[in-house]
Amino acid sequence: MGILDDKRILVTGVLTDASIGFHIARLAQQEGATVVLTGFGRMSLVERIAKRLPDTAPVIELDVTSTEHLDGLADRVGEHVDGLDGVVHSIGFAPQTALGGNFMNTPWDDVATAMQISAYSLKSLTAACLPLMKNGGSVVGLDFDATQAWPVYDWMGVAKAGLESTARYLAKYLGPDGVRVNLVAAGPLKTMAAKSIPGFQEFTDLWPEKAPLGWDVADPEPTAKACVALLSDWFPATTGEIVHVDGGFHAVGG
Repeated sequence: MGILDDKRILVTGVLTDASIGFHIARLAQQEGATVVLTGFGRMSLVERIAKRLPDTAPVIELDVTSTEHLDGLADRVGEHVDGLDGVVHSIGFAPQTALGGNFMNTPWDDVATAMQISAYSLKSLTAACLPLMKNGGSVVGLDFDATQAWPVYDWMGVAKAGLESTARYLAKYLGPDGVRVNLVAAGPLKTMAAKSIPGFQEFTDLWPEKAPLGWDVADPEPTAKACVALLSDWFPATTGEIVHVDGGFHAVGG
C-alpha cells in the first residue's frame, strides 16, 4: 500500500523529465495516486514526457493567466477523474529583465508578470480546483526561501515572498473547508526554469558547500518526497507551513 492510495492529484508545471513536477507525479503514482498533469506552451513535449511516468498521465493545457483556461479547468480535469484530493503548484516565471541584478531597472509590466504567474497563480489555480475538492484536500506549492535577498534572484524573490503570503491567506480561508495549503522551499535544482536565471551558478556553487546535510543540485528526489508526504494524510493538522528541503542551508545561512 502507498501513502496516496486512491488519491487523485493534479500536478502542474511539467515541461521535461527534469521538472520537479515530473518527479512529484512519478512518486505520487508509485504511492498509489491517479495523476493528471497540466502544461503550457510546448504541449507535444509535455505529452511525450507524460509517457515516461510509470503510468501515462492525461495532460491538460493550462495558462494560469487565462481566465478561460481557469474557468474551464474543473470541467477538463473532471473528464479524467471524479474529483481531486491534491493539487501541486509548480509554476513560476519572471522575464529576463526581472532577474540577474537588474532589480532597480525592471519595468512594472515585467514585475506584474512575475507576480501574476509566480504568486497570484497559487490562488487562481486553487480557486479553479475547489469545485473538485468537495471533501477537502491538500495544495502544495514549490517555493524558494524568501526571507532574504538572494544574488541575481531579484523580482522572482519578491514574487516568492508573495507566494508565501498567498499560501498563508489560502490556509486561513480554506481551512474550514478542509483544504490544507503548504509550501516546500527547496534548495537550488538544475531544472529548465533554473537555467533561465542569469548567474544561477552562484547558488549551485554555494549550496553543496554550506548546507549541513550537503545538497545535490541534480537530485529532485528529496523535494518530491516532501511534496508527496504533504499531499498524503500524514499531515492532517498542518497548513500555512513552509517545509524547507534544502539540506539545512536556511538554518545556517551563507
